[in-house]
Amino acid sequence: MTIRRLILVRHGETVGESSVRYYGSTDLPLSATGYAQMRRMASELRYEPADLILASTLCRSWKSASLLSNGGPVRLLAGLREVHFGHWEGLSKAEIQARDPVLFEDWQNAAEGFEYPSGELRADFQARVAAAIDVAVAAPGHTAIGVLHKGVIREIIRHLSGASVGTDQPALAGRLVLIRRADGWRLGQQSTDPADENAEA
Repeated sequence: MTIRRLILVRHGETVGESSVRYYGSTDLPLSATGYAQMRRMASELRYEPADLILASTLCRSWKSASLLSNGGPVRLLAGLREVHFGHWEGLSKAEIQARDPVLFEDWQNAAEGFEYPSGELRADFQARVAAAIDVAVAAPGHTAIGVLHKGVIREIIRHLSGASVGTDQPALAGRLVLIRRADGWRLGQQSTDPADENAEA
């Protein structure tokens, strides 16, 4: 049996304040707040036996995953790294708007053809995330936990289920769940109670 349930957890807060700044390829460690957030998530998921724990090769991802794994193995996949934001790396939304007001509006309105300035092409990002997660969910087992980045989580959900979530989701150290049904992947109920996550949205 291949993976049927995918719990997608966003990493914790970083020393660069990922809660307010856009870090893609920039490799930042967790802050003290981030460590505390992930320890709380580890406690919430303590009754969730995982056959596979995934992370990207960026520190904030794999360190968060190691806190959830209780010393177990974590599979690192470079294809699950966050998108490179180009000239916007490390900037806040307000700083991006002040620096590139026209491009900022295109970004916010999801304008056709929008790309991050000197960043990774979105089609390339989507292709590498899809390739990585398709391999991961083909692994034997029932439940996998991916401790990843906001953009990566949103792209995984779009790729596997076709669903979309609010632009503020998932929050740092928040989680979303995908469940594989006979007719494909479905986004589960967004809940902090693991007992509720098997319900369909």
